Parts: sequence; C-alpha cells; structure tokens
Amino acid sequence: MISKEILSKIRKLEIHTKGLVNNIFSGEYQSAFKGRGMEFSEVREYTFGDDVRQIDWNVTARSSEPYIKVFEEEREQTLMLCVDISPSGYFGSHSQTKMELAIEICAVLAFSAIKNGDKVGLVLFSDKIEKVVPPKKGRTHVLRLIRELYTTEPDGTSTNIGEALSYVNRLLTRRSILVLASDFQDENFEKQHRITTQKHDLVNLVINDRLEEDLPDIGIVPFRDAETGKESLVDTSSKKVREAYRKRVQERKKSLQEYFLKNKMDSIDVYTNESYIKPLINFFQRRISRF
Repeated sequence: MISKEILSKIRKLEIHTKGLVNNIFSGEYQSAFKGRGMEFSEVREYTFGDDVRQIDWNVTARSSEPYIKVFEEEREQTLMLCVDISPSGYFGSHSQTKMELAIEICAVLAFSAIKNGDKVGLVLFSDKIEKVVPPKKGRTHVLRLIRELYTTEPDGTSTNIGEALSYVNRLLTRRSILVLASDFQDENFEKQHRITTQKHDLVNLVINDRLEEDLPDIGIVPFRDAETGKESLVDTSSKKVREAYRKRVQERKKSLQEYFLKNKMDSIDVYTNESYIKPLINFFQRRISRF
C-alpha cells in the first residue's frame, strides 16, 4: 500500500511539473530531441520546385503524370530515465534532497515526453539494478514511474554507473534518449559511458548539493560516508582542512566537466538550493542551436 503522504507528494508534483511542461518545457523538449529520421507518408502530384529525386517512378509510370514521395519526421521516440538511487542521493542540506531534486526533473522530462507522443521508461540503480519499468505512453504510466522513484529503496550500498549503463545498452535495442541522473560519486565508468553515448542520445544530469562542496566552520564533526559506511572526525574549524576539501571537490568537478566536453556529451548541473528551470532551459537551447 502507498502511504497518504506519498500519494500527496505525487499529486503535488504532477500539478507543479505539468504546469511547467505546459508553460515552458513542452516546445523546448520537442525542438531539442529530434525524431529518428524521416518516414514515408504519401505520394502526391509533382509541382514545380519539388525535388526530382523524390519522384516515385512506379506511380508515375502507372498514372502517366509525375508523382513524388512525401516524407514526415518520425517523431515518436523513447525516453529512458536511468536514475541513481544509491544512499548518497538522500543527502540534502536545503529544502530538498538530491534524490527529490532528481525526481522532480525526471517528472518534468517524463510529462514533456508523453505530451509529445514519446514513450518513457525507468531504470533505478545503485551498485546493482534495483528496478526496471519498460517504456510506455500515458499519464498513468508516468505517475507509476514517479511512484517507483519515491518508494523504491535501494538494496545496494554504493554506485555502479558502468553496470547500470551496460544493462541499459542490452535492454534498449533502438537508439533512445537516455537521461542519466546521478551525483556521479563513482569511478571507472568511462568505458561503458562512452559506449552508451555512441548508441543513444545520452544526457548527463549531475545532481549537486552546495554543502558537499564547502565545509562550514562548525568545529570537530563526525562524518559518515553514506555509501561506504566509513566514519571519521573532521576538524572543520581548520581553514587548511576546509581549503583542502574544497580544492579536492573542485578538481573532481572540473575533471568530470572536462571529460564531458572532451567526449562531446551533454550535461546539466543542478543544485538542491537553486531552481533547475534555468539550467534546463539553457540545455534545451544549446541543443536546439546545434540543429
């Protein structure tokens, strides 16, 4: 049974995100994610200025008048949401956790997809595949995906992006839009990551929290790694400690961004204490400008 609290969250999220889709994101989504190609629609009589390469010679021979083939963009696509639900995602120093932010953005993308006639599927992972929902259309299906995002608790204790992408690559037989939502607290996933970007239209949604980038000066604090369980005492009152921590985090972020750029991968950076609307719009506009 789903608790009343979860049902209330799902309903509020649907109202909020569908409003954003209707007013902001639907057209942006359709423009940013083109169809797979062109498919045959019909034949019609040739008119001056038409491309002669599209003449249908069989119909032309039967009718003794020139006819051309008409093609339309094959619009329907599959959006697969691949979401990291490992323990580090349940951290949040502001009004929402990283996981809650990921859920909201996934809801926006899912409602945008079905509004444009696309299918949406879901893969939840930690260091193992936790849940898979095959792609389908429709509002009821999207609400099921949101419910799974809210209620699925991970059995795994860490993150394995490479394993998740390897599974998705076996699961999806046709090129799809693949949104990978994670805080990317993982290593050695690059090989499978590069394979995925060749097979699918991969978008990296990087979920961040500011407190993970800058330690506050609050004295000696016990820290516990959410994924490894390792505990340690950190003297946050030490300027040297805070600066070393900040430098290490910034180097990791810079390395990840350079990796995305080098491999020409799309990425969106979002933070728990900031609106995701502008980063998402900027992403869509970057995509549109490339066409």
